[in-house]
Amino acid sequence: MNSSDLPPLTGEQKRWALGAAALFLLAVGFLGFALNTGVMRVFAVGWLALMIFGFVGAGRVAKGDFAHPLFKAQVMLHVVAVGLLVAVIIRAFR
Repeated sequence: MNSSDLPPLTGEQKRWALGAAALFLLAVGFLGFALNTGVMRVFAVGWLALMIFGFVGAGRVAKGDFAHPLFKAQVMLHVVAVGLLVAVIIRAFR
């Protein structure tokens, strides 16, 4: 199956895919920071592993539909993880 056989992505699907990709890059960047400084290594590795398994599993169940509710839930789960990470960082600098 080549890319010409696939239907084009809708705007909503592109936005959710972009959100997932941005969160993934943030997690990879935080993993690099954590490995370099030794701060929160377990969280960084676990978050990235959870992200990989979660997005792959959601993508399989959703049959590649990035606007599927399960895929959206995965994205929002990782948005919450970013919020918790920010809260921990703010708390550490007080």
